[in-house]
Amino acid sequence: MSRYRSLVVPEGLDSMRVDAAVAKAFGLSRTVAAELIEAGEVLIDGSRVTKSDRVSTGHSLEVTLPEPKQAPMPKEEIVEGLTVLYDDDDVIVVDKPVGVAAHPTLGWDGPTVVGGLQAMGYQLPDAGPPERKGIVQRLDVGTSGVMVVANSIPGYSVLKRAFKERTVEKTYHAVVQGLPDPIVGTIDAPIGRHPSSGWKFAVTADGRHSVTHYEVLEAFREASLLEVHLETGRTHQIRVHMSSVGHPCVGDPMYGSDPNLGKRLGLIRQWLHATALGFVHPGTGVWMEVESPYPPDLQHAVDVLRA
Repeated sequence: MSRYRSLVVPEGLDSMRVDAAVAKAFGLSRTVAAELIEAGEVLIDGSRVTKSDRVSTGHSLEVTLPEPKQAPMPKEEIVEGLTVLYDDDDVIVVDKPVGVAAHPTLGWDGPTVVGGLQAMGYQLPDAGPPERKGIVQRLDVGTSGVMVVANSIPGYSVLKRAFKERTVEKTYHAVVQGLPDPIVGTIDAPIGRHPSSGWKFAVTADGRHSVTHYEVLEAFREASLLEVHLETGRTHQIRVHMSSVGHPCVGDPMYGSDPNLGKRLGLIRQWLHATALGFVHPGTGVWMEVESPYPPDLQHAVDVLRA
């Protein structure tokens, strides 16, 4: 397949920097866009440009895209702390520890749920990309908790559709700084790549529709324990939304938390845990819910706050 792409600059990209325009138009990171421009792989009306030049409506933007990179295959290895909460012929529900990815990705060669399950002897279905066998949802590496994996091809199809149609109930608990007002609320704000830090996310005008519902369960002097329900499932959604209203997750300096508070609570990661997952079983059609208790580090932090 040809890697050459050409388009007439639309009004939506008018006056944008070339690197930003290329990133937005072709789904690349700003860093990759800048590298292509430097290599002469980006032309406007047939002429080379610099990344800080501006694009104009009606001009021809030509890009030779980089070769697609293949994600690594999962390493079959026992993953410490990865626990199977429930399994049958169609589904496997696990308690994912912090520091573990759902599946291998470019840039991540650490432990994965896929590799851990395969090391336990599970024959995951050949559904989806080869490195994501059975994966129908993901939890961030830094987030622990309950997660479902398909154990059959029919199970994969049904669960994948359920997540797409948002019929799965995802419940999280989070400890955030301060006391949100109101104590029961909804944050409806689009999330996209951070405009100046492509490795994190932010509420942006051109981001993807994102909705988070929360309720304060317990209020402490410096923080609050929330129950959170996700209507959508964007990367870092809870962390971004709570930070956007001035209440970042404790232990999450990337999104503005007080590092001193996290240190006092003994945290080396954000206080965020997927506590429950509810879904219609793909084989029986019966609604089921699986819960995950707080891991020791998060429980310790709550105990310190209560004390």
